[in-house]
Amino acid sequence: MVTANPARLTTLRQTSNARVDATLAALFDSHRAVDPRLEAAMRHGLLVGGKRLRPLLVYLSGQALGADNEALDAPAAAIELIHAYSLIHDDLPAMDDDDLRRGQPTVHKAFDEATAILAGDALQALAFEVLARRPHPRLGSMVTTLAVASGREGMVAGQALDLAAVGGHPDVDALAHMHSHKTGALIVAAVRLGGLAAVEEQDPRLSALIRYARAIGLAFQIHDDVLDVTGDTATLGKASGADAARAKPTYPSLLGLAGAQRKAQALIDEAIAALAPLGERAAPLADLAHYMIERDH
Repeated sequence: MVTANPARLTTLRQTSNARVDATLAALFDSHRAVDPRLEAAMRHGLLVGGKRLRPLLVYLSGQALGADNEALDAPAAAIELIHAYSLIHDDLPAMDDDDLRRGQPTVHKAFDEATAILAGDALQALAFEVLARRPHPRLGSMVTTLAVASGREGMVAGQALDLAAVGGHPDVDALAHMHSHKTGALIVAAVRLGGLAAVEEQDPRLSALIRYARAIGLAFQIHDDVLDVTGDTATLGKASGADAARAKPTYPSLLGLAGAQRKAQALIDEAIAALAPLGERAAPLADLAHYMIERDH
């Protein structure tokens, strides 16, 4: 059985963040901008803050199956590029209409709405460019994984379901279905990308990692809902209480605050149990599972 070690996770996060941030920064430092304002907006949405949890999942999953960091740099950068694009578009007036992200003005506030849309579009395209430029025997599966998770069967579908749910009264199952696409799909993709950098698709350890990812993906979103109730704007880096203000359905609104917290803990227990076939090499992933529902932002 793996045991939690927060200090180990802190060290691994620092290493992961340094690697992915260097990879992302190089995309701009080595590139001559066609439109400097567009590049500045892309940098603002990508390089200003962020937890970098999805790249960390790429690194930890790949390492658990024997991949080296160099093989994981491109998929880690690609998943963060997709995540950054999604946040820029989620914050737009036509979507969530947010003013703050990561403690900074959202891209459409710092620049303008049209530039924000274009910056998101460019980051999305850049994600696939980064991934495709790195030769790998399972590159086709990796590109497909990222495309499906971020498109009409994944994150974009989840955002559509989220917009449709505003002011409605979905049950817990419908809420889980929505979040499994909006948030969970990209978390599963991060784990799958890391795994594919190391092993074939048929490897049973990859299936175990995906079970883990599905559980932490939902736990992550439930805890986000909890933080929207219990957190403050300064710590969260975005407006607290925004879900209630928009009449968005959340786990605390359906289960109560304590019920939502119990649900998140049960999912973390499920995630850690899924790691059993990987043994001690999966210990950092167990640390990360605990962090998902212990973080304050």
